[in-house]
Amino acid sequence: MRIISGKYKGRRIVAPKNLPVRPTTDMAKEALFNILNNYFNFSNLKVLDLFSGTGNISYEFASRGASPIVSVDGDFGCVNFIKKTAQEFDMDITAIKSDVFKFLEKNKTSYDIIFADPPYGLEQKDFEKILDLIFENNLLDTDGMLILEHSKFTKLEHKENFSFSKGYGGSVFSFFEFEQEENDEYDEEEIEEEIEDSYETEEE
Repeated sequence: MRIISGKYKGRRIVAPKNLPVRPTTDMAKEALFNILNNYFNFSNLKVLDLFSGTGNISYEFASRGASPIVSVDGDFGCVNFIKKTAQEFDMDITAIKSDVFKFLEKNKTSYDIIFADPPYGLEQKDFEKILDLIFENNLLDTDGMLILEHSKFTKLEHKENFSFSKGYGGSVFSFFEFEQEENDEYDEEEIEEEIEDSYETEEE
């Protein structure tokens, strides 16, 4: 995996091959952060990374200045790898081994950004449960954003606080946020241009 921007731009991190993960591709990750750049200054953002796997998304946030970051995964090997990598790069990442659903039920901290990348094979009701637990337990700050990665076969547009979604191949990012009385309008054309630039950069 490659860190796209920030302090560690261009650095490659090689995860053990035996980890049970499906990392977000560099192309999709770059497109995701191009979108987030329109909403946030990453410096000192509180980030929660659920089903964090190799820590791919956590490292990108940390490289861009987000802090603190909490990464939650149920696999012992993944959590150990994130801890090791965070220490090596001096990143403010706390890796927690936990069932994500149990973590969401017990956690009392709120975050500016929550990213969740559960296994695509989860049932529809489990994807919806993730959303319900986050909003029912007030884990997202008022001005925050929740991003849920899922396959194109999972539909979440009907859920409360849904804002928009973007697809990349067989993957979809669904964005959720609280409705703001005064909120900058989402510039669809501008984002599309940035996403196209991301694809061109990757091809080069």
